[in-house]
Amino acid sequence: MGDGRLAGRTAIITGAGDGIGRGVARRFAAEGARVLVAEIDEETGARTARELAGEFGADARFLRTDVTDRAQVEAMVEAAAEAWGRVDILVNNAWGSAGPIGRVENKSDEQLGRGFAMGYYGPFWAMRAAFPHMKRQGWGRVVNMCSLNGVNAHMGTLEYNSAKEALRTLTRTAAREWAPTGVVVNAVCPGAKSAAFARRMAGNPELEAAAGRANPMGRMGDPEQDIAPVVLFLCGEDARYLTGNTLFVDGGAHINGVVWAPDLDAS
Repeated sequence: MGDGRLAGRTAIITGAGDGIGRGVARRFAAEGARVLVAEIDEETGARTARELAGEFGADARFLRTDVTDRAQVEAMVEAAAEAWGRVDILVNNAWGSAGPIGRVENKSDEQLGRGFAMGYYGPFWAMRAAFPHMKRQGWGRVVNMCSLNGVNAHMGTLEYNSAKEALRTLTRTAAREWAPTGVVVNAVCPGAKSAAFARRMAGNPELEAAAGRANPMGRMGDPEQDIAPVVLFLCGEDARYLTGNTLFVDGGAHINGVVWAPDLDAS
């Protein structure tokens, strides 16, 4: 491997085909990491892997992965270990729609179940599979992408909010239990134009503009330029004494909370 803060490290990034996951993958590749692009969308996942190889000369591979399927998540971790002989970094970022925005009383069991499968169980399965490799090495980094939606209890997205807050609890618990092993575990709550954000705002430019105005810095973050550098820090040597924390990489949106009050049908 060449030079870089992650030279010689192997990283698994879920949902790396677009948005924040892609931004993190690009920054990791630029810093010398070997990257497994774990993505359910074959087109975007393969494209990202080609980008990493072509632009940065990275050893990057794409593996179609549905994080709601435990067997696929476990196979993802083993694929990285078999390809490169180690698993150093796990970034749990994947999320896809669990259903339409709606009030709590109108949410279905299926929506909640899918939200937890994507946002909680997927990361849990990945962490459980990766930990033996990291423990054996005496070195590991896990970053779980959580959300201000849960912290601020934004309206309309119960399944997302609940899963992401459960993931923060998993983050802290694993950090406490794994602290003696050299494996650190942290959460990031980003405020960025992610793929999920783009889907949510599709066809509603007024709401997207309002989200930007509500941010103290007056804009939503850029996945590669604003979010990825913080994830890079958490996955490097400088974060070896930092574990169990939540970093709000959001332009200050968490300070007083961001108003999110869509007009929900109360019927």
